[in-house]
Formats: sequence, structure tokens, C-alpha cells
Amino acid sequence: MPASPRRPARLQGRVFRGSLAVADGLLTPAELRSSAWRPLFRDVYADAQLEITHRTRCAAAAQLVLPPGVVIAGRSAAALYGATTIDRSEPVDVLVPTGQRFGPVSGLVVHVGAIDDADVTRHQDIPVTTPTRICWDLAQWLPTEEAVAIVDRLAHQHLVALAPLRANARARIGHRGWRRMVRVADLADAGSESTPESRLRVRIVLAGVPTPVTQFVVEREGRFVARLDLAWPHLKVAVEYDGLWHDDPEQFHRDRRRLNRLVGEDWIVLHITAKRFREDFDGFLDELRQALRSRSR
Repeated sequence: MPASPRRPARLQGRVFRGSLAVADGLLTPAELRSSAWRPLFRDVYADAQLEITHRTRCAAAAQLVLPPGVVIAGRSAAALYGATTIDRSEPVDVLVPTGQRFGPVSGLVVHVGAIDDADVTRHQDIPVTTPTRICWDLAQWLPTEEAVAIVDRLAHQHLVALAPLRANARARIGHRGWRRMVRVADLADAGSESTPESRLRVRIVLAGVPTPVTQFVVEREGRFVARLDLAWPHLKVAVEYDGLWHDDPEQFHRDRRRLNRLVGEDWIVLHITAKRFREDFDGFLDELRQALRSRSR
């Protein structure tokens, strides 16, 4: 049986510079390449027994890779605030001040832009852009649908307020990217409760359908009947997104019982699954438009 790789106590559970570990005599170059250590960035390694998350990679980059002035930004910063989820294998977004040279670095996506002092803070002891600056950068770096989904989560968690965000975007008319920020801010909705629902709503609106109300509560004589993902209340038309959680038979049962209460309220409720959203959104859109037209008449 082959011997287990050597794991010096000083490196266990840590992220470290490989060159320093070798210079200090803790590891040989061959031992550094063993299964005991996981490379994160060039010359940056982690104990393979350490759980590696995107936050781990952000913290390692901030501590051992980024020069002063360069900060975690974009989707990575949003993930640190809990507004999105990023797989540990995905690169880290960083923002470099205009005029400062840095990169490219494998494992990082390097963006360049002007940074004010007010745009930077520390979160979980990591230098990051503020939630407001995250929104601005996402509007520039991501497709509209993806950017709005994350801004929705930031707003839902009360990390940004949409009214000031929209006012700020319009106050910066003429600045590079202001139109994209206005579009994203106008489409954002703090009522959205999941990323798939946000994407669905944005795609519906961008297709020219009137903006729906999110998480609309239906009541009968002042008593709760049901809550709907997306609704056009004046027409009594609603859309429900059936995500993966519907694989749970009990949740599926509760959901259908909830929606059956709407039968006596004369609602039209359309359902869309993740599969249909990916593969037949146009067909679903035709059905939605038909439902809205029938009620408009």
C-alpha cells in the first residue's frame, strides 16, 4: 500500500503559498504536487481536506493574490452577500481601478473600471464592492436577465433599495453604461422569491407582456386563499413556476391543493416547468398572451 502524502501540521486546514512552504522546508516541490494539497491559483494551495467553496477562493485571492486596490466584485461579491450561488470551480470576479495594471491570472476574471472609496467595503473580512456598486457592475457584465435575477435577490434581502438605485442610475445619465443600469433597475423587483422566478419574469416582460405582480396574495372575504408567483390581478391570470422542488410529492400535493382553491375565484393559472422554460418558452408565451387576450375581451 502506498504511503499517505505528508501533511505538516502547520499547513493542515490552511490556504498557503506553495513557494513559501517549500522555502520554509515544510514541503518539497514533489510533495506540493501530491493529493494532500489542492491548487487554487498560481502558487496558492489549500489543504485537500478543507472544504473549498467560492468564498474560500475569494478569501484566498484577496489575501494572497490581489494587490492593494483590487477588490472582489460582480457575481463573486454578490455570492459573499448571499444573493447568488457560484460553484467552487467558477472563476472569481475582481475589479481593478482604472490605470492600475493587474492580470491576467488563471482562476480570476479581471474587470477594469473607476472605483470610488464609497464603492468598497469589507464583508466577511474580504474587500468587496458595495451592494449598490455590485448592481452597477452586474448591469454591465451580465445579460440583462441574469443581472436582474441577482439584483432582485439583493433587493429582497434589503441590501439595496430599488427606488434610490433607479434614481442613482438616472442621475448618472451620460456615464458609460448608464442605460444598462437603468434597464436592470427598472426591471428589478424585490418581491421575487427565487432566481428562476426572476428570470421568468424578466423574459416575459422583455417579450412585451405587461409587467406582472410578484407574489400576489388572493383573498376571499379577507381570508387568505393562495399566493401566486406572477399575476395580472385585474385580469385574474397567473403564472406558477414549477421548479425542482416539485419532485417532492408532499410539496406537490400542497401546491396543487393551494391552487385548486382558486377555481371558485375564476382565475386562469398557467404552469411552466424548468424544462419548458429552457426548451419551449415561445410556446408558453403564446399561451400566456392568449390567456391575457381572452380576459381583456
